[in-house]
Amino acid sequence: MLRKVQRKSISAPGARFAIVASQFNRRYVDSMLEAAQSVLARARADAIEIFRVPGAFEIPVVAARLARVSPPAFAAILCVGVIFRGETTHAQHIGEAVSLALAQLQAAHAVPLIHGVYLFENQEQARVRCLDKEHNRGRELAQTALEMAALMRRLDARFAGGPIPRRRR
Repeated sequence: MLRKVQRKSISAPGARFAIVASQFNRRYVDSMLEAAQSVLARARADAIEIFRVPGAFEIPVVAARLARVSPPAFAAILCVGVIFRGETTHAQHIGEAVSLALAQLQAAHAVPLIHGVYLFENQEQARVRCLDKEHNRGRELAQTALEMAALMRRLDARFAGGPIPRRRR
């Protein structure tokens, strides 16, 4: 069931965000990109850097380069792309590869990578989720990035003295 994107008030002064966005299916991607930028700007993000890649499959390599910078340059990296299912399984393979790569990168580098690469059956699904103001997933991606950035700041502050202690059984 499609739900409206709920507005949340999260502040992020001093935080820097990266957005890796596909140029393919640009109409839909650009709408999500603009919505995400608007939410991050309202949260008073210090910087929002945009990195454009040819298609969804190229998103993970740029995200990997950004995530491996030490200390982390970005509070979160938003990954935005749109894939349309076609007559072959190619789109499914692209979507699965991107999803797996982003999950592995996020775990390996402990930098939030916000997954906004969508596989749609048709243009109507994309229109509602990308172009409609009430359901624009770009807003949702930015809100997730803000929440994760705040959580990571709290974890960093809590465990600044060393590694996170292991829980004893």
